[in-house]
Amino acid sequence: MQLISLNVSQPKMVEHNGTSVLTGIFKQPCTGKKLVTSNNIEGDGQGDMVRHGGVHKAVYAFSYHHYDYWRHTLNNQNLTPGAFGENLTISCLDESDIFIGDRFRLGECLLEVSQPRMPCYKLGIALNNALAIKLFIDHYYTGVYFRVIEEGFIEQGDELIKVGQLAESVSVKTLFQAFMDKQYKNAHHVFSQALLIKELGPEWQKALASRV
Repeated sequence: MQLISLNVSQPKMVEHNGTSVLTGIFKQPCTGKKLVTSNNIEGDGQGDMVRHGGVHKAVYAFSYHHYDYWRHTLNNQNLTPGAFGENLTISCLDESDIFIGDRFRLGECLLEVSQPRMPCYKLGIALNNALAIKLFIDHYYTGVYFRVIEEGFIEQGDELIKVGQLAESVSVKTLFQAFMDKQYKNAHHVFSQALLIKELGPEWQKALASRV
């Protein structure tokens, strides 16, 4: 897996349904090395720190190989890296094979998988499509949130290399699908297993506890 594009942005005000909204979802590719800290990437920001950013959602990654699907699904050939609000556009990132607690080396950083992404209405704003959230949820490939275990610099072209995994965990895709798909078999088992993983972000721990 390789870092195809490193994307950042500062929050800006946009109009949505007659209301001004502050959002940092409009990520743009950047060049050169950027410092990744425990809370953020240099030059990046969030408009709502309650729902975005912070230690457990410091870095968001999305697969470059999902883009063809979304260009077709949204009938939008102009989608480019950063369109989904991701900091890292990674080649061959597969949420089916990435598990909560997995650790990855990227440049000088050590990253740990904390949770799937739960999309909010701002994704619809970014993609200029009111159906984007439902389509995103139904696809189940959400991208991956990382916490930063070791800070350091990264740049475009760096390899994302798995360096550690838990003995028992749940994949990012399985967790999200079990939570969102009411017809998912054995969802209770998935939730119970995920709640044993201390590396799972507290937002998801709370959500799962309410379902068990």
